Amino acid sequence: MTFTKTTEQSSKYEHLEHMSVVALLTNINNEDKTVPLAVEKALPQIEALVTKVVEKMKLGGRLFYIGAGTSGRLGIVDASECPPTFGVPFDLVNGIIAGGDKAIRRAVENAEDSTTQAWVDLQEQNIGENDVVIGIAASGTTPYVISGLKKCKENNIVTGCITCNEGSPLALTADFPIVVVVGPEFVTGSSRMKAGTAQKLVLNMISTTTMIQLGRVKGNKMVDMQLSNDKLVDRGIRMIMDEIPVAYEKAGLLLKEYGSVRKAVENWKQHK
Repeated sequence: MTFTKTTEQSSKYEHLEHMSVVALLTNINNEDKTVPLAVEKALPQIEALVTKVVEKMKLGGRLFYIGAGTSGRLGIVDASECPPTFGVPFDLVNGIIAGGDKAIRRAVENAEDSTTQAWVDLQEQNIGENDVVIGIAASGTTPYVISGLKKCKENNIVTGCITCNEGSPLALTADFPIVVVVGPEFVTGSSRMKAGTAQKLVLNMISTTTMIQLGRVKGNKMVDMQLSNDKLVDRGIRMIMDEIPVAYEKAGLLLKEYGSVRKAVENWKQHK
């Protein structure tokens, strides 16, 4: 298969600087509409990877995302949202970015070009055979990510990837590749746009489906969410009221006593 970076191909739109604001917004929106359809085509690949992640987590494994630039930041966002949303340990899902945490806010020059640093970063987390490492790179050519996955494979660690170019070196390296072909960007080569949106959608699917499979959602509720602000406390109280016949004040007392919606409901039912 010939490898063509569709993410780098010229935009279908010309003379962007001469477009009106409404024309720019409309055209960007029209391009964005194509992304979920591209993700849909990759559902069998996503299913295969999620199934493996769940299997490994049930054995005590963890999930790692590695990436550079926008891809790395998206992995960190998804990882950081798992503990408050699903009440899991902070180190169950991990995001690692080329250049370290300082690269979250500012680009670190040449960080993505390293062919050794990803494995160093993973070793600092005591990576092991029950863990899964997902490399994220829209181009599918980022040395940091590819080299990291290669070292994982040498050490019998399951690998996956999320990329937007068919036949890329990254897709050919990963055990479980996810390839979402979104085509040329509205601004040529700006893969933070459609490619970034595709990656975000896939990450949402991976983490959410995994957590549901691990029992971290009951019905359709985040019963293990962290109660980190007033909005979430209020949501938790109302979730309790949906499950058991108590008034708002009583539900609030139960939530305060037991610390989570799940525990509050279970303990109330046990004592009835």
